[in-house]
Amino acid sequence: MPLPSPPPKADWIEQRSELEQWLAELSTGAVLGLDTEFMRRNTFYPQLALLQLESNGRYALVDPLAFDIGNALRPLDSANVITLMHSASEDLETLSPWLPEGPRVLFDTQIAAAFLGMGLGLSYRALVAELVGVELDKGETRSDWLQRPLTASQRDYATLDVVYLEIIHRHLAERLAQRGRTAWHAEDCERLKRKSCPREGDPQPQLTYRGAAEWPREQQALLRRILLWRDVTARLLDKPRPWLLEDALVLSIAQHPPRDQDDLDRRSAGQRALRSPQRAELFDLLRPAVTDEEVAVTNPIPAYPQGKAKQTLATMKQSVDTLAADLDLPPGLLCSRRVLEEFVVTAQWPEALEGWRRAVLFDRLTSLLPD
Repeated sequence: MPLPSPPPKADWIEQRSELEQWLAELSTGAVLGLDTEFMRRNTFYPQLALLQLESNGRYALVDPLAFDIGNALRPLDSANVITLMHSASEDLETLSPWLPEGPRVLFDTQIAAAFLGMGLGLSYRALVAELVGVELDKGETRSDWLQRPLTASQRDYATLDVVYLEIIHRHLAERLAQRGRTAWHAEDCERLKRKSCPREGDPQPQLTYRGAAEWPREQQALLRRILLWRDVTARLLDKPRPWLLEDALVLSIAQHPPRDQDDLDRRSAGQRALRSPQRAELFDLLRPAVTDEEVAVTNPIPAYPQGKAKQTLATMKQSVDTLAADLDLPPGLLCSRRVLEEFVVTAQWPEALEGWRRAVLFDRLTSLLPD
């Protein structure tokens, strides 16, 4: 497989006026390739280090460390611009301070490839190889993108991340239309934007701690209280959540609250971002008893299916796999196992299966629920 030609020259943009001028030249109905490089080693929020743009043979590398982007990306909020991204979730999160709702029209090439039976989670490199016949070098994958100046190799690597988006888009969009999957893909891109651009944290973070499903409801409510505090504090300090409280410590504190401040200090020693003020705040948080109102607003943690529910889950999974094969879709794209487990345990139709999935799955799955 041939290696890519030397990447085209990209404009290096380090002033807001230059970025605004570059985007102002987008024509009506323009297709814009977009990618980011970011770092997330010791912060809660990803740090945008580079923004790569391509449209109609023009390329730009935008240095967000040199100026305040502000609202310069507002052209992407136009219905007249189609923004192409590959596996956009982390990029959307990184760009959320400047594009809180994401681009108005998003075309995610990874999602499109999945709808075309090319596999779930296909990498950009694999997609370029499959559709363009070019093998991309991934030598700069673990680069320090916050360093300045960037090396010539880093610039070339970053530029290549958007060089092939337009040609890939043409291939994928045509095939989606042929299969009648254009609307399905657009719906999943909208879902991805909503999921990846949250303004606030998860209001029910305890639901992912399935091992606590058998805990008393009061203890689950205390777990939720601690997790909500951890999330808010991590955002305020801009530190990773585990640096405040590792999951194992969260569960331990919820099960066995500390007797006093010294007990909490001893048990939480070694938490990198948990300083004296946060320890005191956490201990004060743990003092009040769990109220009936707190229990009422805490959604019960769903248990793993057992017994008859486990058998129902297996039957539903087989049904989903059969339908996915008929539709030439990855089973995980049609319906994940986690969502199936939620449905089997709660018997409530999951939000994740609304839209086009409801149309193809509702009758099939609800008929399998035990009486």
